[in-house]
Order: sequence, then structure tokens, then C-alpha cells
Amino acid sequence: MEAKKVPEVVLNSGKKMPMIGLGTATSPLPPHEELTSILVDAIDIGYRHFDTAAIYGTEEPLGQAVSKALELGLIKNRDEVFITSKLWNTDAHHDLVLPALKTTLQKLRLGYVDLYLIHWPVRLKQDVEGFNFTGEDVIPFDIKETWEAMENCYRLGLAKSIGVSNFGIKKLTILLENATISPAVNQVEMNPSWHQGKLREFCKQKGIHVSAWSPLGAYKVFWGSPAVMENPILQEIAEARKKSVAQDEVYYVEMTVMVRVHPKVEIMQIALRWIYEQGESAIVKSFNKERMKQNIEIFDWELSQEETQKISQIPQHRLYRAEMFVSENGPYKSLEELWDGDI
Repeated sequence: MEAKKVPEVVLNSGKKMPMIGLGTATSPLPPHEELTSILVDAIDIGYRHFDTAAIYGTEEPLGQAVSKALELGLIKNRDEVFITSKLWNTDAHHDLVLPALKTTLQKLRLGYVDLYLIHWPVRLKQDVEGFNFTGEDVIPFDIKETWEAMENCYRLGLAKSIGVSNFGIKKLTILLENATISPAVNQVEMNPSWHQGKLREFCKQKGIHVSAWSPLGAYKVFWGSPAVMENPILQEIAEARKKSVAQDEVYYVEMTVMVRVHPKVEIMQIALRWIYEQGESAIVKSFNKERMKQNIEIFDWELSQEETQKISQIPQHRLYRAEMFVSENGPYKSLEELWDGDI
């Protein structure tokens, strides 16, 4: 199989990152052997960016998939894949960051990660296991000290780029005021139902790349929403493209290559293409081989100006609110405080 080529963005660290990554957060977690096989298939299809985290439980099978892909000759060396992992909240303390990253690298069986992110601007009590916590387990998070430890990971060469996830403008401002190395990436919820306009503009001014998690609204996931995949405006765009193909069947023939004028596309491809046209990358999550292929078939066509205008009119609301981090006795007493007022 000829692997699809995914465009890359150059981060402020100077490193190149593929604009589409495959996410590995899933519940229930499949057996490691099964997940490893799925990830090897993804490499075969053309994925070169993989997103994991300490809390996902997928670092080991991802590392095994990279080793298997090397054995099979799907990639020639480790440098051909871009691996993102994340610091979990129980380790969000200056003295715990480096040991946490070393554990991640041990599980991945790699010498470095390409991108290491602070998963949330949140610290949990160290004895919390998994997702078994409430707002009462949230304790004060020191952005300055934690970021200092992240910078140390970068200087040691254990993380080629460092960044954050789920940080709003206020928290990014505090971080930047104290940082020697600027975050390369802020990975946040972003999709046609939550454009993140203000945050993206701030990050653009500061040279921080925005990467979208839940670009399709976590459709059919227990906490997710049909706000993207069943959105009437996106459905209208997809249907109009299907009719255009069926009615016209117009082709330009050049150098014996047939090019369809208005390619038929699915709703998820429209959502992903919109993110790409905003200059941002996306972390997609499907373990279905056909869907995996479709999710990276977004680079040889464009949305029209009219289609982009329609998407700009989609009603906006944050899909994942993270109420579990809020407590009247904790550092975040409201969702407004957690999200810097952007809810």
C-alpha cells in the first residue's frame, strides 16, 4: 500500500509536526496486541503522528507498533514518526515531571518524545488512581515551577518540543511571563461547533501552534456530542457536494490524469478540512481502517468561500466542560476559573 503523505507544520522549536495525528485515547481499552496491530495499520496507511498520554494506557502498544513498523520496513527509522505524550495531573509538580517522562519513555521504548504536553492546568493528589477523583482531589497547580521542569526535559533532549493542553489565555499569559522556552503547542478542544477564535488568535500572536482534540465532537463517545457529525450546516454542505458530483460528473483531463472538480466528501472530512484551512492540526480517533483512510484524504481539495462562511455561522458551545476539576473548596471554584472565562 502506498502511504498517504500528510502535510507538516513547523513548530516554534524548529521541529516539523504532521497536521493530522491519530489519537489513542479509548474506552474500553482493547488488548495491547490488538491496539498494536491497529497502529501498525495506521502507519501503513500514512499516519506519522501519534498522540498518547500517561493516563491513556496506550504508550506501551504504541511503542510496540513503532518497533513493528520498523521491522516490517513501513518506516526506515524512528525519526519518521512524531510521538506526542502528556504529563498526567498527579505528576504536575516540578519534582515529578522528569520521572514521569522517563516512565513514559520506558513504556514507549523510545529515547525521546517529539512533543511532551502538560495535559491539564490542574494538579491532583499524588495518590489518585486513574479517573477515580472528584474536585476535592484537585490541589494548587504551580504553572511556573511545573513549566520550569518541562523546560529541563527539553534541554535534556528527552522531549524535542514541549507544550500544554487545555490552557486558556490567562494561564498561557502567566506561563509566558515566566518561561524561558515558549510552548510549541496548545492542544485544545476545537471543531466547527467550538472555533476557539479568541484563543487561536492569542496563540498565533505568541507563535504557539494550536492542535485540535475532539475535532469531530467525540461522536458516539460516552462524553461526546452529535454537535459536529449531525450538524445540519455540515450535512447541507456534504449533501450539496454529493449532488454536484452526481449531476455533473465533470472531469478535467490533463496529462491523462482525471481530476474531479467537486470531490464527494463526508461530514468528518469537511470538519477536518475546515480545521486544516484555519492553519491548525487535528488529532483524529478512529480505529476503523476505512475511516482512518478517509480522515487523511482531506489535502487535495478545498472548501469554497461559501462553505467556509456557512461553517462560521454554526452556533458555538464547549462540548467538554471538565466539571470534575471544579470544587468550592479547590483552586477552581467555577468553570469560568478553569477555562479563563471562555465557556
